Amino acid sequence: MEKMMHLAAQYLAAAGISFVGKKADDSHTNLGWSIDEQRLETHPLSTDGDVLALSYNTFSLAWNSPKNNASFALDGKTHEQVLEWLTNSADAFLGKKYTYDFHYDLPYSIDDSFTFKLHASKLKELAGLRTLAQSGLEKTLAENGLVSDIRIWPHHFDSGAYVSMTDDLALGFGLAVPDTMVTEHYFYISGYKGHDGIETSNFDSLSMGEWKNEGFKGAVLPATKINKEQVVQFFTEAINTYKK
Repeated sequence: MEKMMHLAAQYLAAAGISFVGKKADDSHTNLGWSIDEQRLETHPLSTDGDVLALSYNTFSLAWNSPKNNASFALDGKTHEQVLEWLTNSADAFLGKKYTYDFHYDLPYSIDDSFTFKLHASKLKELAGLRTLAQSGLEKTLAENGLVSDIRIWPHHFDSGAYVSMTDDLALGFGLAVPDTMVTEHYFYISGYKGHDGIETSNFDSLSMGEWKNEGFKGAVLPATKINKEQVVQFFTEAINTYKK
Protein backbone atom coordinates (compact mmCIF):
# COMPACT_ATOMS: atom_id res chain seq x y z
CA MET A 1 0.00 0.00 0.00
CA GLU A 2 2.93 2.32 0.68
CA LYS A 3 4.17 1.75 -2.87
CA MET A 4 0.67 2.37 -4.23
CA MET A 5 0.28 5.68 -2.39
CA HIS A 6 3.77 6.77 -3.42
CA LEU A 7 2.79 6.15 -7.04
CA ALA A 8 -0.61 7.83 -6.60
CA ALA A 9 1.07 10.89 -5.08
CA GLN A 10 2.91 11.36 -8.38
CA TYR A 11 -0.38 12.41 -10.00
CA LEU A 12 -0.35 15.40 -7.63
CA ALA A 13 3.33 16.09 -8.24
CA ALA A 14 2.70 16.06 -12.00
CA ALA A 15 -0.07 18.62 -11.47
CA GLY A 16 2.43 20.85 -9.68
CA ILE A 17 4.88 20.46 -12.53
CA SER A 18 2.12 21.15 -15.08
CA PHE A 19 0.41 24.12 -13.44
CA VAL A 20 2.64 25.76 -10.77
CA GLY A 21 5.50 28.10 -11.60
CA LYS A 22 8.82 26.26 -11.46
CA LYS A 23 10.91 26.82 -8.32
CA ALA A 24 14.67 26.29 -8.23
CA ASP A 25 14.37 24.07 -5.13
CA ASP A 26 11.62 21.94 -6.76
CA SER A 27 9.12 23.03 -4.12
CA HIS A 28 6.43 23.51 -6.78
CA THR A 29 6.17 19.70 -6.82
CA ASN A 30 5.79 19.14 -3.08
CA LEU A 31 2.57 18.42 -1.22
CA GLY A 32 0.81 19.29 2.01
CA TRP A 33 -1.01 16.99 4.44
CA SER A 34 -4.44 17.99 5.76
CA ILE A 35 -5.08 16.46 9.18
CA ASP A 36 -8.78 17.39 9.01
CA GLU A 37 -9.33 15.91 5.55
CA GLN A 38 -6.75 13.10 5.84
CA ARG A 39 -5.37 13.82 2.41
CA LEU A 40 -2.39 15.00 0.41
CA GLU A 41 -2.89 18.33 -1.39
CA THR A 42 -1.03 20.23 -4.09
CA HIS A 43 -0.21 23.90 -3.97
CA PRO A 44 -3.02 26.01 -5.49
CA LEU A 45 -3.04 25.28 -9.21
CA SER A 46 -5.04 28.30 -10.38
CA THR A 47 -6.12 31.77 -9.32
CA ASP A 48 -9.42 30.19 -8.23
CA GLY A 49 -7.56 28.06 -5.72
CA ASP A 50 -7.97 24.70 -7.45
CA VAL A 51 -6.07 21.92 -5.71
CA LEU A 52 -5.70 18.28 -6.61
CA ALA A 53 -5.94 16.01 -3.58
CA LEU A 54 -5.34 12.35 -2.77
CA SER A 55 -7.71 11.20 -0.03
CA TYR A 56 -6.58 8.44 2.32
CA ASN A 57 -10.15 8.18 3.68
CA THR A 58 -11.77 7.41 0.32
CA PHE A 59 -8.75 6.23 -1.72
CA SER A 60 -9.59 8.74 -4.41
CA LEU A 61 -8.27 11.72 -6.32
CA ALA A 62 -10.26 14.94 -6.15
CA TRP A 63 -10.26 18.40 -7.66
CA ASN A 64 -11.37 20.99 -5.11
CA SER A 65 -11.97 24.73 -5.39
CA PRO A 66 -14.86 27.16 -4.92
CA LYS A 67 -15.78 26.55 -8.57
CA ASN A 68 -14.77 22.94 -9.26
CA ASN A 69 -15.32 19.70 -7.41
CA ALA A 70 -14.92 16.23 -8.84
CA SER A 71 -13.52 12.96 -7.52
CA PHE A 72 -12.26 9.70 -8.98
CA ALA A 73 -12.10 6.48 -6.94
CA LEU A 74 -8.83 4.64 -7.49
CA ASP A 75 -9.76 1.13 -6.36
CA GLY A 76 -9.74 -1.18 -9.39
CA LYS A 77 -8.70 1.60 -11.81
CA THR A 78 -5.68 1.35 -14.06
CA HIS A 79 -2.98 3.96 -14.49
CA GLU A 80 -4.30 4.57 -18.01
CA GLN A 81 -7.82 5.28 -16.70
CA VAL A 82 -6.48 7.66 -14.04
CA LEU A 83 -4.51 9.64 -16.62
CA GLU A 84 -7.54 9.86 -18.88
CA TRP A 85 -9.64 11.30 -16.05
CA LEU A 86 -6.92 13.75 -15.02
CA THR A 87 -6.32 14.94 -18.58
CA ASN A 88 -10.01 15.48 -19.28
CA SER A 89 -10.84 17.10 -15.94
CA ALA A 90 -7.80 19.42 -16.02
CA ASP A 91 -8.86 20.61 -19.45
CA ALA A 92 -12.46 21.12 -18.28
CA PHE A 93 -11.65 22.84 -14.98
CA LEU A 94 -8.41 24.69 -15.70
CA GLY A 95 -8.40 24.93 -19.48
CA LYS A 96 -4.82 23.64 -19.40
CA LYS A 97 -3.00 20.46 -20.37
CA TYR A 98 -2.11 17.98 -17.64
CA THR A 99 1.23 16.30 -18.36
CA TYR A 100 2.48 13.22 -16.55
CA ASP A 101 6.24 13.71 -16.84
CA PHE A 102 9.01 13.95 -14.26
CA HIS A 103 12.58 15.17 -13.95
CA TYR A 104 13.42 12.85 -11.06
CA ASP A 105 13.62 9.07 -10.62
CA LEU A 106 11.32 6.94 -8.48
CA PRO A 107 12.08 3.62 -6.80
CA TYR A 108 9.05 2.13 -8.57
CA SER A 109 7.89 1.89 -12.16
CA ILE A 110 4.34 2.06 -13.52
CA ASP A 111 2.72 1.17 -16.84
CA ASP A 112 -0.74 1.68 -18.35
CA SER A 113 -2.06 -1.62 -16.98
CA PHE A 114 -0.98 -1.00 -13.37
CA THR A 115 -4.14 -1.39 -11.27
CA PHE A 116 -4.77 0.30 -7.92
CA LYS A 117 -6.15 -1.93 -5.14
CA LEU A 118 -7.38 -0.77 -1.77
CA HIS A 119 -6.13 -2.28 1.49
CA ALA A 120 -8.24 -0.27 3.93
CA SER A 121 -6.55 -1.15 7.23
CA LYS A 122 -3.08 -0.48 5.85
CA LEU A 123 -4.21 2.81 4.31
CA LYS A 124 -5.65 3.92 7.66
CA GLU A 125 -2.30 3.10 9.28
CA LEU A 126 -0.43 5.16 6.67
CA ALA A 127 -2.79 8.10 7.20
CA GLY A 128 -2.14 7.89 10.94
CA LEU A 129 1.60 8.08 10.34
CA ARG A 130 1.20 11.19 8.17
CA THR A 131 -0.96 12.83 10.83
CA LEU A 132 1.52 11.90 13.57
CA ALA A 133 4.33 13.41 11.51
CA GLN A 134 2.39 16.59 10.73
CA SER A 135 1.25 17.19 14.32
CA GLY A 136 4.64 16.21 15.77
CA LEU A 137 6.51 18.55 13.44
CA GLU A 138 4.07 21.40 14.12
CA LYS A 139 4.51 21.04 17.88
CA THR A 140 8.30 20.68 17.62
CA LEU A 141 8.57 23.88 15.60
CA ALA A 142 6.28 25.77 18.00
CA GLU A 143 8.01 24.59 21.19
CA ASN A 144 11.47 25.38 19.82
CA GLY A 145 10.57 28.77 18.37
CA LEU A 146 11.30 27.62 14.81
CA VAL A 147 9.53 28.37 11.54
CA SER A 148 9.27 26.08 8.53
CA ASP A 149 6.78 24.79 6.03
CA ILE A 150 5.98 21.11 6.49
CA ARG A 151 5.86 19.45 3.10
CA ILE A 152 5.88 16.02 1.53
CA TRP A 153 8.47 15.63 -1.21
CA PRO A 154 7.08 13.26 -3.83
CA HIS A 155 10.33 11.66 -5.00
CA HIS A 156 11.42 10.53 -1.50
CA PHE A 157 7.86 10.67 -0.06
CA ASP A 158 9.07 12.03 3.27
CA SER A 159 7.20 14.56 5.43
CA GLY A 160 9.79 17.15 6.33
CA ALA A 161 10.69 20.53 7.76
CA TYR A 162 13.89 22.50 7.13
CA VAL A 163 15.26 25.26 9.34
CA SER A 164 18.32 27.49 9.02
CA MET A 165 19.43 27.85 12.63
CA THR A 166 22.58 29.95 12.06
CA ASP A 167 24.92 30.74 9.20
CA ASP A 168 26.73 27.47 10.02
CA LEU A 169 23.82 25.19 10.92
CA ALA A 170 20.71 24.03 9.10
CA LEU A 171 18.45 21.18 10.23
CA GLY A 172 16.22 18.88 8.24
CA PHE A 173 13.81 16.62 10.12
CA GLY A 174 10.66 14.63 9.51
CA LEU A 175 9.22 11.20 8.72
CA ALA A 176 10.81 8.89 6.13
CA VAL A 177 9.39 5.81 4.43
CA PRO A 178 11.12 2.42 4.89
CA ASP A 179 14.48 2.07 3.18
CA THR A 180 17.75 0.16 3.43
CA MET A 181 18.76 1.98 6.63
CA VAL A 182 15.50 1.42 8.56
CA THR A 183 13.01 -1.17 7.33
CA GLU A 184 9.93 0.64 8.71
CA HIS A 185 8.71 4.23 8.72
CA TYR A 186 11.01 6.31 10.88
CA PHE A 187 11.58 9.82 12.14
CA TYR A 188 14.88 11.42 11.22
CA ILE A 189 16.87 14.58 11.85
CA SER A 190 20.14 15.67 10.26
CA GLY A 191 22.31 18.75 10.55
CA TYR A 192 24.21 20.49 7.77
CA LYS A 193 27.02 22.98 7.47
CA GLY A 194 26.63 24.22 3.94
CA HIS A 195 25.95 21.08 1.92
CA ASP A 196 27.93 18.81 4.24
CA GLY A 197 26.36 16.59 6.87
CA ILE A 198 27.56 17.26 10.41
CA GLU A 199 29.47 14.45 12.12
CA THR A 200 27.56 12.82 14.98
CA SER A 201 30.19 10.40 16.34
CA ASN A 202 30.93 12.56 19.39
CA PHE A 203 27.31 13.38 20.26
CA ASP A 204 25.77 12.21 23.54
CA SER A 205 23.27 9.36 23.27
CA LEU A 206 19.60 10.21 22.91
CA SER A 207 16.94 8.95 25.31
CA MET A 208 15.00 7.78 22.25
CA GLY A 209 16.39 6.83 18.84
CA GLU A 210 20.05 6.65 17.85
CA TRP A 211 22.69 8.65 16.03
CA LYS A 212 23.98 7.44 12.66
CA ASN A 213 27.27 8.52 11.14
CA GLU A 214 27.91 6.23 8.15
CA GLY A 215 26.40 7.55 4.93
CA PHE A 216 23.47 9.30 6.59
CA LYS A 217 24.66 11.58 9.38
CA GLY A 218 21.91 12.25 11.89
CA ALA A 219 19.48 10.52 14.21
CA VAL A 220 16.67 8.05 13.52
CA LEU A 221 13.70 6.76 15.51
CA PRO A 222 11.47 3.92 14.24
CA ALA A 223 7.86 5.14 14.16
CA THR A 224 6.16 1.99 15.48
CA LYS A 225 4.24 2.58 18.74
CA ILE A 226 5.43 6.20 18.97
CA ASN A 227 3.13 9.04 20.06
CA LYS A 228 3.29 12.77 19.39
CA GLU A 229 4.97 13.63 22.69
CA GLN A 230 7.74 11.11 21.97
CA VAL A 231 8.20 12.53 18.47
CA VAL A 232 8.64 16.01 19.93
CA GLN A 233 11.02 14.70 22.60
CA PHE A 234 13.18 12.97 19.99
CA PHE A 235 13.38 16.01 17.73
CA THR A 236 13.93 18.47 20.58
CA GLU A 237 16.75 16.46 22.17
CA ALA A 238 18.50 16.21 18.81
CA ILE A 239 17.96 19.92 18.04
CA ASN A 240 19.48 20.86 21.39
CA THR A 241 22.45 18.58 20.73
CA TYR A 242 23.11 20.27 17.39
CA LYS A 243 22.87 23.69 19.05
CA LYS A 244 25.57 22.92 21.64
